[in-house]
Amino acid sequence: MGLISEVLLLPFAPARAGGWAIRQVVQEAERIYYDPATIRAELARLEEQLESGEITEEEFDRQEDELLDRLETATRTGAGSGDGTAR
Repeated sequence: MGLISEVLLLPFAPARAGGWAIRQVVQEAERIYYDPATIRAELARLEEQLESGEITEEEFDRQEDELLDRLETATRTGAGSGDGTAR
């Protein structure tokens, strides 16, 4: 952008910075949400809940399907870092 554009857009800088910050938060949340290691940990926790009787078989099946769909999406898109942690 040119100098004149920057000067004219200066009053909007806080809004532009806010938009950038929101995009960064969304990207990080999606990276963690689709991280294969995180999904595998959630699957293990879900199996523990089933074995301890905290959830029913139907609830287990429903949640397992959701997690497996997320894992498939993560594998297909290469999302996440694979270590289950935030960078």
